[in-house]
Amino acid sequence: MFLSALTLVKKFKTIIMLSVLLPTDFSENSQNAINYAVQLLKDEKCTFYLFNAYTPVIYHVEYVLGYPAQFGLGDAVRNTSQNNLNAIVSKLNDTYANDNHKFETFARFDTPVLGIKEFVEEYKIDFVVMGTKGATGAKEVLLGSNTVHVFKDVKCPILAVPSSFSFEAPHEILFPTDLDVKYNGSNLKILKNLVDSNHARLNVLHVSTGSELNEKQKSNKEKLESLFKNSAFLFHQLKSMEITHAINEFQIKHKINLLVMINNKHSFFENLFFKNTINQIGFHLNVPFLVIPSEP
Repeated sequence: MFLSALTLVKKFKTIIMLSVLLPTDFSENSQNAINYAVQLLKDEKCTFYLFNAYTPVIYHVEYVLGYPAQFGLGDAVRNTSQNNLNAIVSKLNDTYANDNHKFETFARFDTPVLGIKEFVEEYKIDFVVMGTKGATGAKEVLLGSNTVHVFKDVKCPILAVPSSFSFEAPHEILFPTDLDVKYNGSNLKILKNLVDSNHARLNVLHVSTGSELNEKQKSNKEKLESLFKNSAFLFHQLKSMEITHAINEFQIKHKINLLVMINNKHSFFENLFFKNTINQIGFHLNVPFLVIPSEP
């Protein structure tokens, strides 16, 4: 969806209506992601769930336990959240009027990450589109902490859209891989549909340490080549280059407009985002970033 991620929808051919979660904290960043999603999926029948998780700055134990009305906080905070959500829907309908699209709004007292995780499970969400940072996101931070935790905890395709990125169909897709992930029909179908639906070129990027591919990596490479044999598929192998630098350089040189990775434990994705310099400028994310769980 993300992305012409729009193609994601083809993965769900048996689904009449695609369920897309659009978390928002009412920042410009989250609004840009919402606009991107609506344009990306303009030809798909979708139910968009606009979701805001709100937490009063100061609250008592009783508030958390379910008695916010005593303090005059519950209704006021919730109403503000709901009114803001309604305003977004009204603007979307005015700007992107589309009979294919239906909008529902949810304001909940919850933390953003837990709220998103529970919502995905409760409403059988097919796809999440969100901004890369929140309202207070600092420029030196690659991804907001909420985005990182959503990548880690939510088992659903997630598209993160940078605040500075205006919508464009993904015709050049970059897929960095260490070739250690076990590819299967489910985790690659989304990517294949994206490539096919957008007539995109898939650039598979492998950064090696100088050694030859082992048997597992060769097998995975052959799997990729077989799956994308009827697509514009290019395999790039770079040696002795730091992975973040390789991705940065490649996406600039080849005008990449969609970055895709598979989130798999013990893969370089995990090292790159959960064990590495997540709060440093080393990785310049300036295009939409689709994260696919290794297993549905």
